[in-house]
Amino acid sequence: MADSDRSAAALPVSGRSPRRRRKDENPARQHSSGGAIAPQGESGKRTNHAPNPFPRRWRGPVYAALDLGTNNCRLLIARPVEGSFRVVDGFTRIVRLGEGVSQTGRLSEAAMARTFDALKQCFIKINHHEPRRMRLIATEACRVAENSGEFLERVRTEIGLDLEIVDRRTEAELAVTGCADLIEHGTEGALMFDIGGGSSELAWLDFRGGRPKNQGKMSAAIRSWQSLPVGVVSIAEKFGGIDVTPEIFEAMVAEVTSHLRQFRGRERLRQMIADHPVHLIGTSGTVTTLAGLHLGLERYERAKVDGLWMRNEEVTDTMRVLLNMSYDKRMAHPCIGRDRADLVLPGCAIFEAIRREWPAERVRVADRGLREGILISLMDADRAWSRRRRRPEKANTDG
Repeated sequence: MADSDRSAAALPVSGRSPRRRRKDENPARQHSSGGAIAPQGESGKRTNHAPNPFPRRWRGPVYAALDLGTNNCRLLIARPVEGSFRVVDGFTRIVRLGEGVSQTGRLSEAAMARTFDALKQCFIKINHHEPRRMRLIATEACRVAENSGEFLERVRTEIGLDLEIVDRRTEAELAVTGCADLIEHGTEGALMFDIGGGSSELAWLDFRGGRPKNQGKMSAAIRSWQSLPVGVVSIAEKFGGIDVTPEIFEAMVAEVTSHLRQFRGRERLRQMIADHPVHLIGTSGTVTTLAGLHLGLERYERAKVDGLWMRNEEVTDTMRVLLNMSYDKRMAHPCIGRDRADLVLPGCAIFEAIRREWPAERVRVADRGLREGILISLMDADRAWSRRRRRPEKANTDG
């Protein structure tokens, strides 16, 4: 699925741009806890990589966020602008790192090789842009695979990228931060869901006690959350994703529903949706694919998909079209493609289970998520640091 890596894209964040970097600072060494370009050798120089032949002109600091998931490897590099940030570079590739993990408990050699090649490309981009700060995260496949530590150590030593494995709550909070700007103003709550490859995150946001003004603080409104141990890859491996009959689709939905029953506050959320203005907000390739199909796009266009509202009946109709579409037609469709043709219906089953459990009238489509949440968090942290530096010291009143 096409993603949000567009140089013209601007996503809202609040506050001013971080301070200008001094000439003697090395931004590639300034990073948040757990994610960095790893130093190589006592001199700190990277080995086996040519120097950057195209030094960039100063236009303000940039920040980098990398999300290594079960299915995708995604990088986003952005520069703060007034009240937002502007994407300057990005990378996305379907690597299927978690292929087979639900059955073997291990990352396969083929999956690690694909991912290793993608991470090399990410390193080149990060090395070129020299971000002031970065955070590089890995999610479900690396959380559960018994050999993920060995793989990430090889990435650190041979490529120079130091990835942190984040827990499920952190993943949910980052997704909320990244999508917060799409939550409708005036609504009293929202249910955000992120359908991943190996897990799916849900977060119930309740604004009846007040809505955070800062996008970076939106996770403070999370009343309840859950990480489902199912995603498009694991569902496809269990039920198949090529020839999906209505009976197989219902079995997929039932599997997901069995996990949703453990959601804390499940009944209270259903009652809130019935009594108050609440909507769903979905971020995943599944939801953006449905949006592209609904719009009848001849090719995927993020500008038309990100932020799109879909009514309940429009989602139902589009899912019906997908269920009646053959595997060959799914592969040939420009909004699905060969890489997602066997995953889109398992993703729809996860979405359908959520819709049946909490039947909201509308869903907002988000072509944004973890990476944007990381960038917003990093930029907010730098702005807070800059404000503390500028704050005058209190006068000494002790006499």
